[in-house]
Amino acid sequence: MFAHILIPTDGSPLSSQAVEKGLAFARDAGAKATVMTVTVPFHLLTADPEQLSDTRPEYERHARQQAAGVLAAAERAAKALGVACDVVDVEHEHPYQAIIDTAAKRGCDLIAMASHGRRGISALVLGSETVKVLTHSTIPVLVYR
Repeated sequence: MFAHILIPTDGSPLSSQAVEKGLAFARDAGAKATVMTVTVPFHLLTADPEQLSDTRPEYERHARQQAAGVLAAAERAAKALGVACDVVDVEHEHPYQAIIDTAAKRGCDLIAMASHGRRGISALVLGSETVKVLTHSTIPVLVYR
């Protein structure tokens, strides 16, 4: 049914669980997987506490290290399950768009991702990359909660 599953992750505990479940789904479906992270470019004017305390080189180094660690863990999990898996880190201003673009570019026929389940004011203010992917993707999206 599905041949290539894109699994975006931000490295959070919930997202890491979605990677595990997505890889298990890929194994059961006989599909290959691509696990991805998205790094938002450094901004001088930001409300992101991580960017407020770092210089551009520090932020970029930290972001690369974090992405590499998350993707290495996904590669190990895929190998343990016997799932063919590629990993990619994409830099993009809008993570949801990077996810949709990567799925299209790599020929994925399913996106499997976590939802952080924000509700109320925090959902309105912070938004949800998952909701944005659901809203804009023409590729089916499987959401893990």
